[in-house]
Amino acid sequence: MIQFKSVNFLQLKNVSFSIKRKSIHSIVGRNNSGKGCIASLLCSESAPESGDILELPENVEWLSFEKQQEFYEQQLKNDETDITDQFDFGETISEMISVPAGQEEIYQKWIKRFNLTECLNRGYRLLSSGESRKALLLKSFFKQPQLLILDEPFDGLDQNSCEEIIEFASFVSTNYCTVLFLLNRLQDIPNTTECITVIHSGETLFSGTAKELELQQDIKKLLSFDPNKSISFPPPPKQMEVSNESQIIRLTQGFIKYSGKTQFQNLNWQLDTGQHCLIKGPNGAGKSSLLNLITGDHPQCYSNDLKVFGIQRGKGESIWDIKKHIGIVSPALHRDYRAPGNAITAVVSGLFDSIGLYRATSGFETQLAKKWLEVFELGHLANQPFRRLSFGEQRLVLIARGMIKQPRLLILDEPTQGLDDINRHRVLSVMKLLALQNKTTLLFVSHREDEHIDTFKHQLVFNPVADQDCLYQITSNSL
Repeated sequence: MIQFKSVNFLQLKNVSFSIKRKSIHSIVGRNNSGKGCIASLLCSESAPESGDILELPENVEWLSFEKQQEFYEQQLKNDETDITDQFDFGETISEMISVPAGQEEIYQKWIKRFNLTECLNRGYRLLSSGESRKALLLKSFFKQPQLLILDEPFDGLDQNSCEEIIEFASFVSTNYCTVLFLLNRLQDIPNTTECITVIHSGETLFSGTAKELELQQDIKKLLSFDPNKSISFPPPPKQMEVSNESQIIRLTQGFIKYSGKTQFQNLNWQLDTGQHCLIKGPNGAGKSSLLNLITGDHPQCYSNDLKVFGIQRGKGESIWDIKKHIGIVSPALHRDYRAPGNAITAVVSGLFDSIGLYRATSGFETQLAKKWLEVFELGHLANQPFRRLSFGEQRLVLIARGMIKQPRLLILDEPTQGLDDINRHRVLSVMKLLALQNKTTLLFVSHREDEHIDTFKHQLVFNPVADQDCLYQITSNSL
């Protein structure tokens, strides 16, 4: 049994709890509650300032958004495109995972269960966020750890993928090692969890069973958003030129094809001003690819019959002609935002649609960025280097970046990944307020049903089809 006894370390204050061997244990707490410190101690990356940790495992694997980012950046570092004269999209799943002798059957079972069979020879950087998460999970498992830490494993995954992760955790804890979930939300605790520990502001508030936690109403309230809390945001920096064109997007017979496979085709879709739209579909369906068509970040945007803000794609328009009217938050943006600078410069960069800021900021821009940081209660971090912020803090900064110019179109692709319930609902509340201004149209992707708020009156749904040539059909309808 792993035991924390009166441990003090950074924000951890006199933390005590225990984790049974070969069990599923969940630690729940808000962003910056101290969960990451606990994981760091369990991995022996750090040592406690005082107190004891008994029976610390020797071999620990920790899978988190931060670890996923480290792996992605390592893949970029190892890019051999310039050497081989061929595009290097990173290691394939087959190359990433080293399977111990005698465990080939287990490998094949979970590759199939995780729906990764078709992706085995695809470079890591071409995988969807859900596919990459599951591939790294298998990579960690086959290193044969004594403790497997899964840090926010459900964020950004569809319901089927979440169930797969829970099933996998049960398999691992029954047959191989202890599984520890680190979670921001009480709702995400798997029903297979044997013991739950709640951490708040570095202190242990509770440790016991799910049934016992049900009686702790004060804890539930502490981790929940207050819907009566007032939220406001500053006005837009300047009035963008107003177009008489009510149409934002028009896609005719839209399609995306890869290596002989068609992701989707025959999509006829129009998005008008104020027509806030929800996009739904399983991981890997092509939702992010569709958004990249709109922003011009997908090469096939020029082979599609696509108009954005009345401008026909491929007719000589500049990138700025389109992007100056768009704000975006996405896992891909977060992954690629590796530029130097502090939280303020990251927010200001949204005015110029750049990753990083390469010019001096004006006093007005700095004050506007500070006001947006205060909307998400990050004013105290304004001068902190962006790269040193926690994953959740970085995500809130990037949300402020996407909203700062209050664009005609705001694309939100899984924006609440890595956020606790209070921050998540704060983001949803700001989205509602933006929609009420009747200047910004929202395009929103989320797998969480509780985020499908009544602001959205229209939806695009990706449905898998039994077709050898086309994988998904997209339907458009009103809600």
